[in-house]
Amino acid sequence: MLTEASITSTSSCSQTSSMISPTSPALFLVLLALTCSWPPSSSAGHGDGNDIDQQALLSFRSLVSDPARALESWRNTSLDFCHWHGVTCSTTMPGRVTTLDLSSCKLAGLIPPCIANLSSIERLDLSNNSFHGRIPTELGRLEQLRHLNLSVNSLDGHIPAELSSCSRLEVLSLWNNSLQGEIPASLAQLVHIQLIDLSNNKLQGSIPSGFGTLGELKILNLATNTLVGNIPWLLGSGSSLMYVDLGANGLSGGIPEFLANSSSLQFLSLTQNKLTGELPRALFNTSSLTAIYLDRNKLFGSIPPVTAVAAPIQYLSLAENNLTSEISASIGNLSSLVGVSLAANNLVGSIPESLSRIPTLEMLILSINNLSGQVPQSIFNISSLKYLELANNSLIGRLPPDIGYMLPNLQRLILSKTRLSGPIPASLVNASKLEIIHLVDIGLTGILPSFGSLSHLQQLDLAYNQLEAGDWSFLSSLANCTQLQRLCLDGNGLQGHLPSSVGNLPSELKWLWLKQNKLSGTTPLEIGNLRSLEVLYMDQNLFTGTIPPSVGNLSNLLVLSFAQNNLSGHVPDSIGNLVKLTELYLDGNNFSGTIPASLGQWRHLEKLNLSRNSFGGSIPSEVFNISSLSQSLDLSHNSFAGPIPLEIGSLINLGSLSISNNRLTSNIPSTLGKCVLLESLHMEENLLVGSIPHSLMNLRSIKELDLSSNNLSGNIPEFFASMNYLKDLNLSFNDFDGPVPSIGIFRNASRVSLQGNDGLCANTPELGLPHCPALDRRTKHKSIILMIVVPIAAIVLVISLICLLTVCLKRREQKPILTDISMDTKIISYKDIVKATKGFSTENLVGSGSFGDVYKGTLELEVDLVAIKVFNLNRHGGPSSFIAECEALKNIRHRNLVKVITLCSTLDPKGEEFKAIIFQYMPNGSLETWLHQKVYGHNQKQVLTLGDRISIALDIAYALDYLHNQSASPLIHCDLKPSNVLLDLQMTAYVSDFGLARFMCTTTAACANSTSLADLKGSIGYIAPEYGMGGPISTKGDAYSYGVLLLEILTGKRPSDDKLKDSLSLHELVESAFPHKLDEILDPIMLQSDLNGGKYHTEIMQSCIIPMVKLGLLCSSISPKDRLGMSQVSAEMGTIRQSFLELQ
Repeated sequence: MLTEASITSTSSCSQTSSMISPTSPALFLVLLALTCSWPPSSSAGHGDGNDIDQQALLSFRSLVSDPARALESWRNTSLDFCHWHGVTCSTTMPGRVTTLDLSSCKLAGLIPPCIANLSSIERLDLSNNSFHGRIPTELGRLEQLRHLNLSVNSLDGHIPAELSSCSRLEVLSLWNNSLQGEIPASLAQLVHIQLIDLSNNKLQGSIPSGFGTLGELKILNLATNTLVGNIPWLLGSGSSLMYVDLGANGLSGGIPEFLANSSSLQFLSLTQNKLTGELPRALFNTSSLTAIYLDRNKLFGSIPPVTAVAAPIQYLSLAENNLTSEISASIGNLSSLVGVSLAANNLVGSIPESLSRIPTLEMLILSINNLSGQVPQSIFNISSLKYLELANNSLIGRLPPDIGYMLPNLQRLILSKTRLSGPIPASLVNASKLEIIHLVDIGLTGILPSFGSLSHLQQLDLAYNQLEAGDWSFLSSLANCTQLQRLCLDGNGLQGHLPSSVGNLPSELKWLWLKQNKLSGTTPLEIGNLRSLEVLYMDQNLFTGTIPPSVGNLSNLLVLSFAQNNLSGHVPDSIGNLVKLTELYLDGNNFSGTIPASLGQWRHLEKLNLSRNSFGGSIPSEVFNISSLSQSLDLSHNSFAGPIPLEIGSLINLGSLSISNNRLTSNIPSTLGKCVLLESLHMEENLLVGSIPHSLMNLRSIKELDLSSNNLSGNIPEFFASMNYLKDLNLSFNDFDGPVPSIGIFRNASRVSLQGNDGLCANTPELGLPHCPALDRRTKHKSIILMIVVPIAAIVLVISLICLLTVCLKRREQKPILTDISMDTKIISYKDIVKATKGFSTENLVGSGSFGDVYKGTLELEVDLVAIKVFNLNRHGGPSSFIAECEALKNIRHRNLVKVITLCSTLDPKGEEFKAIIFQYMPNGSLETWLHQKVYGHNQKQVLTLGDRISIALDIAYALDYLHNQSASPLIHCDLKPSNVLLDLQMTAYVSDFGLARFMCTTTAACANSTSLADLKGSIGYIAPEYGMGGPISTKGDAYSYGVLLLEILTGKRPSDDKLKDSLSLHELVESAFPHKLDEILDPIMLQSDLNGGKYHTEIMQSCIIPMVKLGLLCSSISPKDRLGMSQVSAEMGTIRQSFLELQ
């Protein structure tokens, strides 16, 4: 927008006067009329009716916070309250308050409803304070109220519909709060209303159609909300409307005819909506409009011709639409025009010379169109011009040699990517008011002039021309440009050594781009003087030597690039001081030695490229501990040796990883499977051995994977075939053997490289491999017999051993029995557990469940805490729960499932059975205690942010997807709820408690006999409804529980919460608010910590929260067939997580 009219409330505390933009005479006249329309009042005297008003004022004072002591004069002992600060009383009704003006008094707290007892009040102004909470509905009782101003506070909730009862209301100003919900349609009953300002809130829904019939309405400002729908078609039909701002919403449809034809309208802003249709011809031939802002919409067609002789339009912005055709020469008829922006359209033809006849023109912005031809020389003679922006067009010509003299008021000169070639005119430095010069890629030649006389210069961008440095005096002169923040000279022909005077550049400099030149020699130490630098690009030059240690002084750097030079030696340790770095590029040099361990201090780095150097030694584990790396890590084409550190699994946010062309040995670490957001993985040309770890199946987002030219062996895993996003797979030149999968990516031979693996065979001819030999019938028959006999023999042996052990147990008291869970299980006795739990003390008790208690403790000879689940075998279902959990846990392994350390089955000192399972301890407890902190009396300083909730939901989805689709024996959890989701120190989620878990039935008969609600407890609110009707257990039941849990994560409400209104289920509550009223039901803690309004709020809602709510609603559908499978859920959640990270 070229300019904004603004309103600043008159303050009774600070005594500041209203600031009205001179470009909005309409607004000035309206406010002047409204201010002068109040009847005369007096602060003298009061009579018998003063008690109620005095008590209301004293109550108000007692209920608000007054840190600035603005209400110091409000005392019970001061009887003449009409002289209290901000209070004005009536002349006709002595002692009755007619005005309460406490604006800008730094008051805080809730607005007390007792203010409604001031029944004679006509003007109430509490603007520019710190009031929060809801607007009292009691204000609707103020029948005499004419002016209500509660703007610039922190009010939330809905706009009370009761305000429509204030039938005399003329001014309603609630702007710059956090009001939500729809605009009450009943406000259209305020027939005397003249000003409605609800801008800068979080209002939703459509604009009430009745607003179009408000005959006395002069100002309507609803900008910067999330309103949708059409503009009321009758808006503008009256003769009073002067100012309309509906910008920054989601309005659609066309511009109403009445609005375009309004004879009173002076200011119109519909910017940043989704309006379509053609521009109304009447808008440009009005007798009243002075400002039109229609930029950032989807308007199309041509710009209507201007036929009015004296159209008063001063500001016209049509940028960022889909307008076509030429710019009509009739635009020159807008003789009062101050600013015009037609940028980012599809306009064609030439720039009309008639523009140069507008004597008041200050801003001409035509960038990013398809304009062509010569720039009229007369354009450069408009001495009033401040902004000249013609970039990204096909304009030709040369900059006039006298441009600096002819445009003395010029502040912005933006001509990038045009064809205005030739030298930079020497006179340009005489345009002393210049702040921004962008002349990128226009074919400039010659030596750079000295710009030192431009004391206001902030940005100088001359990139991608054929400019020369000469004696570099231009660089020294820039020291006088004390406001310079951005200097871009990349892509020119600058040669020679970079002089030490670079260190004398202004201290405010934030961007320095010198890449793609021919600079040689060493980098000056003085570059470390530029301590405000945030971006430094020195790549693609001929620099030699090392990076100067002084670079470590640039503590504000966000991006540093020395890529593709001839630098050598070690990277200085001081580079570790650059803790704010988000991107570092040192690729394409001759650096040697090891990577500095100090890089591990970085917590904001997203991209790191050290490829194509001569780094050696092992890859420091510190590099893989930079958990912020989210975009790319490239260590390829070096001489790194040794095994890949296990810490590689810490890069859980990484999108691209390349460690190819090194000398890395040993196996691919299984921890790599934790990098679940990887889209590109290159490990080719190393010395890796062993098989492809099963954990790589978790890389569901992978698009390209290259493991070629190693010494890998074994079979090609089947899970590659189920990776939906995988587009390129290179496993060539290894020692793989066995059959190649025949589905998924393996169906497209052009996307798979398998050559150089002599042991592979395939049944797909396109792969060019030998056909896999079929087993003859006899071999198959023997295999089937073995498959039957061996398991039966094993089962008999196991049963015999169990019987033998049982007999031994009866003879030996307190001798522990141990059922193995894993290969490294340790034998734990009853005494060990008693000692670890301090005799099962309440101090060590961390939770109780349906079938036992969970204690924390430390086992002998161990350091880390463990969680010990002791089963209550006297309770019905206790023994079977222990068996079920053991059966489940011995068959599953996943990073998001709680890890079992060991278990114990023995006799206690009384000779009674004792059973316990020892798990990895989770220091952050359960998700239940984090979602419902008040219930548990917790006051964690850290709250669950939206990012935490997305990660937790994704972790749970991965766990269920594994249980249902990837484990050797598919399993249904049957009891998913927040208390069964545990959180480690990094807030990674782990699904626990498999006491009700059931293996998935594989036949119709098995499903018919599967356990249902008859012996399945589950948890109320989370258990699938079909289980209550005797339906079979299925993965869809877990999907239902996940859906409910996801809604609980987002709303902070339990499915059994008594606070759910109108007896709605959690699903129904969320569904009723979806999608436009979600702010009303989302967890306020999450809203406060993550969603602070504005564009970021809208993007987060659209990209993350709405898709998550939709997932939760689908998964918690009543009908099982409507629910999603967990594979699809985990993929969707992965996409949501990626969207969230891209918005950070």
